[in-house]
Amino acid sequence: MGTTVVVDVRDDDVPEASLDDVFAWLRWVDEMFSTYKPESQISRLGRGELAFENAHADVREVLARCEQLRLATAGFFDVHATAGGGFLDPSALVKGWSVDRAGELLDRAGARNYAINAGGDVLVRGGALPESCWRVGIRHPTAADAVAKAIEVTELAVATSGAYERGTHIRNPHTGRPPEGVLSVTVTGPDLGTADAYATAAFAMGAAGPAWTARLNGGYAASTILADGRVLSTPGFPGMW
Repeated sequence: MGTTVVVDVRDDDVPEASLDDVFAWLRWVDEMFSTYKPESQISRLGRGELAFENAHADVREVLARCEQLRLATAGFFDVHATAGGGFLDPSALVKGWSVDRAGELLDRAGARNYAINAGGDVLVRGGALPESCWRVGIRHPTAADAVAKAIEVTELAVATSGAYERGTHIRNPHTGRPPEGVLSVTVTGPDLGTADAYATAAFAMGAAGPAWTARLNGGYAASTILADGRVLSTPGFPGMW
C-alpha cells in the first residue's frame, strides 16, 4: 500500500513463526485493499465491478467503519474524497486497522513488548526492553530526515498525517483543495486505525483542526503543528522530549 512496515519484538520467548504470520496477514491486506493494484477488491469496488454485499467480510467491516468515521468527523474523513479524484481509498483507516490486527496476532503468540511501525504510524505494547517504554519520533513536517519531537509511550497507538509521505494526497472534501494553515497532525489513542482516521480528518480541516481535536474523547489526544510553527496539543497528549 505504498509504505513499509517494521516489527520490533523485544520478548525472547516469541516464536519467529509468529512474525511470518504477521507479514502474511499484511500481504493479504495489501492484496485486498491496495489502491495501487487493479484487481484488489477495493479497486474493483471503486470501478463498480464488485458489489458491496459480495465483498470479503473484512472489506465490508472496514467500509462500514469508514462510514461511521465520516459521520463522526463531519465528512472530513471521506474515503471518496480524502485522496482526491473521487475514487475509493480507505487507506487512512486500513493501514492502522491492519496493524491493530497484526498486534492481535502477536498478542496471541505471547508477545508483550513490541512495536509495529507502518510508515511512521506506530502501535506499541509494553516497553523497548530493557527500557520500560518506547520513544516514538514525530517526523518533522518540512525536513524529511529530521524528527520534530519524540514522545515516550506504552500501550498506545500513534498516527501522524501530513503532506510529506504521499504529497498533497489529503484534501478538504468540502472544497476539494489541500488544507491550509497546518503542517501535520499527530493523534494518540488505544486504536491505531481510529487514530489514523482522526489525524487524517483533522489535517483535512486545516487551521480548524485543533479546535476539533480538543473535543476528542475515548482516550484519544492530538498535537498539531501549524504552518507558522506553533504546536498545539490537547490534554492527555504524551509528554514531548
